Amino acid sequence: MIVKQLVVGSMSVCCYVVGCEETKKCAIIDPGGNEEKILALCRAEGLSVEAIICTHGHPDHVCGNRVIQQATGAPIVMHAADAEFFVKPEIIDYFSRFGFLPSPPVDRTVTDGEKIVIGKFILTVLHTPGHTPGGICLYGASHLFTGDTLFVEGVGRTDFPGGDSKQMLAAIKEKILPLPAETVVWPGHGYGGARSTVGDERRNNPYLKGNW
Repeated sequence: MIVKQLVVGSMSVCCYVVGCEETKKCAIIDPGGNEEKILALCRAEGLSVEAIICTHGHPDHVCGNRVIQQATGAPIVMHAADAEFFVKPEIIDYFSRFGFLPSPPVDRTVTDGEKIVIGKFILTVLHTPGHTPGGICLYGASHLFTGDTLFVEGVGRTDFPGGDSKQMLAAIKEKILPLPAETVVWPGHGYGGARSTVGDERRNNPYLKGNW
């Protein structure tokens, strides 16, 4: 499994190019800007983009969707709850103040436990609401892409519309902490570091004390 992390955009989003070594098919997770940089990496690795996957609908994570889709024709994938939430007029109005390019419509909605097949590897959708109603993590081949649900020794903020701190901590406890300790955690921002493991977060994340 190919995993490439790029820090992109004005909000320093951690975008991931996740590819199949055998078929050279890949997914782009959270293209939050610097689209040509992302596409150049795909070209350099000889990868064909099969999907644009959004861990959640916040504009800093989806602002590159339009350019990436125009360049590749890949479908945009998002949890059904966020696909519904982020097209509400009042939510569009609220987040428009951040000045990011809006995403085109979602092509495929997913739910908890659904499989996204990229070449010969599978990413399993873990619904982890709290940062947003439809926030997801993506788990496959001992890698976990956590978006803004879980950072290195930190967790996502919940003060935006649709946020719920109790819901987010419960989702982390139920969906993430039981995963194998060696699972690599790839966060949506590198606030505390570029990567971690589930085991390290169990031991060291101050927000999760008493949850494991």
